[in-house]
Amino acid sequence: MSQAIFSHNGQIKPSDAAVISVSNIEYAYGFGVYESMKLRKGILYFLSQHVQRLLQSAQEIELEHPFTTEEIASWIQTLVNNLDTDSCNLKILLIGSKQPEDCSLYIIPLAPLYPDRKLYKKGAKVICFPYERWKPNSKSLNMLPSYYYYGKAKQVGCYDCLFVDNHGFICEGSRTNFFCIKEQTLYTPPLAKILEGVTYQTIIHVAKQNGYQVVEQDIRPEELPNYEGAFLSSTSSKIMPLRQIDEFAFDSISESLKELMQLYNVFLEECQGEFRF
Repeated sequence: MSQAIFSHNGQIKPSDAAVISVSNIEYAYGFGVYESMKLRKGILYFLSQHVQRLLQSAQEIELEHPFTTEEIASWIQTLVNNLDTDSCNLKILLIGSKQPEDCSLYIIPLAPLYPDRKLYKKGAKVICFPYERWKPNSKSLNMLPSYYYYGKAKQVGCYDCLFVDNHGFICEGSRTNFFCIKEQTLYTPPLAKILEGVTYQTIIHVAKQNGYQVVEQDIRPEELPNYEGAFLSSTSSKIMPLRQIDEFAFDSISESLKELMQLYNVFLEECQGEFRF
C-alpha cells in the first residue's frame, strides 16, 4: 500500500487497519472480485466503467452484496479526494460472505505502474502457456494460475504471458487483453472467452472512430505470421506492442499499429477520464 489510508465499506481508515481475518473462508477460497483503476495527475480514468465491470464480475460468480453503483463510485472519489498524491493505482476488492450484508468492499491505493518506455518503441516479448480460465467474463480473485504463469514469463525475460485454451486458441494475457492487427483491422478473440477490459473497450471505440474495423475471431499461435503485428492492452500499459510471441518475431511495429497507439494516447489526453459510448 503506497498511501497511509484506504477505504472499507465507505469508511476511510489508516492503512494499518487494513486486515482480513485468517478465518475469512470466502477470501481464502477466492470468493470475490476486483478491479484496478488509475489516477494520473488528478484524473481518475473511466470510473463508471470500472464500477460497472466490478458489479458484472460479482454477478457472474453469483456474489450477492448490498453495494450500489452510486455509492461505490462515491467511495472511490472520496478516497481519491483524501489522498496526498495525484497519481496512483487503485485496487477495488469486493469480498463475498454467506450473508450479503456482511460483504466487504476495500479500495486500496497502490504505487502507479509505468512500463519501460523502450518497450513502446521496440515491442515486448511474451510466451504462451496452456491454460483456460474458469468463468473468463469475471475478474475474480482466483488468480493463482495467472500469478504462477506470469512469474514463469518474467523468469525468461518476458513482459507477460498469453493463455492458449483447450482448443489451441490464444485468449488473453495474465493481466492483459490480446489483439492482432493487419492494415486497418483489429482482430480480437471472441468476447465469450475473455475478460473485456475497460482499456479494451476504449481502444475499440477509438479504433472504430478512426476508420479501423474490429473482428472477433479465434487466433492460433501458428497463424501469427498472417498478421502485421500484435499488442496487449491494460489499464497501466495502454497499448503495448509485441515484438515476439514464443519463437515467432514480427519484423517491426506496423505503421497501422503506431497510428493506433498515437490515436489512443491523444484520446487519453483529451477525454479527461470520461468515456461515453
